[in-house]
Amino acid sequence: MHSNPFTDDELNRRLAATREEMTTRSLDLILLSAPEHVFYLTGLDHWGYFAPHVLIVPADGDLVLVTRAMEHVVIRNQVRNATFIGHTDSETAADLVIRHLKGTTSGKCIGLEAGSAGLSYAMGETLKHEIDAGSWVDITGMLDETRLVKSGEEQDYMRKAAVASDAGTQAAINAIHDGAREADVAAECLAAMTRAGGTPPGFGPFLRPFHRMAEEHTTWGDGEHHEAVFLEVAGCVARYNAPMGRLVNIGKISDEDAEMAQLCGEAFDATLKALKVGARAKDVYNGWQAVVDAAGMPEYRRHHCGYLVGIGFPPAWTGGPRVTGLRHDSDREMREGMTFHLMSWFTETGGRGNYFISNTVLLDTHGAEVLTTTPYGPHIAP
Repeated sequence: MHSNPFTDDELNRRLAATREEMTTRSLDLILLSAPEHVFYLTGLDHWGYFAPHVLIVPADGDLVLVTRAMEHVVIRNQVRNATFIGHTDSETAADLVIRHLKGTTSGKCIGLEAGSAGLSYAMGETLKHEIDAGSWVDITGMLDETRLVKSGEEQDYMRKAAVASDAGTQAAINAIHDGAREADVAAECLAAMTRAGGTPPGFGPFLRPFHRMAEEHTTWGDGEHHEAVFLEVAGCVARYNAPMGRLVNIGKISDEDAEMAQLCGEAFDATLKALKVGARAKDVYNGWQAVVDAAGMPEYRRHHCGYLVGIGFPPAWTGGPRVTGLRHDSDREMREGMTFHLMSWFTETGGRGNYFISNTVLLDTHGAEVLTTTPYGPHIAP
């Protein structure tokens, strides 16, 4: 979070793709407010997205970025392809957008991200009420689709983020022992990711003790580790997140957990085999589920076996409030250049054991390439 990571060619390519989609949808103008999308088109990488940002994208002409005036220095330093208009704290971003567009939008079709985490309902309603437009269209998800396939530049950042992920995971594994303080393991993980070139991820890392293993989105506390530790971390470089996860047993591993570790790895490998260009998301999930069913656990099901990842701002590494999951009922086509957080997760199995493996995976013409390289395990700490 210190500089614009993108070349001019990359930014121009993204803007051209966005405008091509605008033409397809007969949009004259769009107002983007999701932090991921403002970043995607301008490269603005900072913590200021807690306050509303609106990127005005006309069908042709200059981009205009509206947010608090106090951000003028970072925007001057990072943003090369948009005009900046800043508002004081006695007014809102909506006030400035309305004034800037006054008299220019009559009869035009304007797109608004109604489902954006960066746009409140009240602000959206104000914009639609005060701006004279011919029509309004909800474009929630429009740029999400564009962002799913990663360019060469983006793939390079995903690889660098994966290096940081492995560094953090290995450091956490090395720090775990019976009685290790949860905070100490977290500190080693975060320090290693930072030293490996990482910056703060979208969320996490999730480092949970045994008794909270099955929780989804909680992390370390003020206790100590005993029995086992759940690790799910993401190295992050230029806002590109590369999640991965492992389960670490302490002292020993039970026969049930050892058997589950074997099954977990086999199920993960099945998803890799199923993940091909042209396949459907449900094909990947069904590849995982088939291994689970064959092991005599047809009742054990997950909401997905992974999801697409890339750009992510707090509070998520999923790229916004929507998760593009590899679900049993999804017909989404797998395309070259997509990147995934692929997972094989077994907790609360009714006594069959616990284990967890996840990795960041890139899909190319040759198939699925696993970018995070820490061994599956089982990992047994002292």
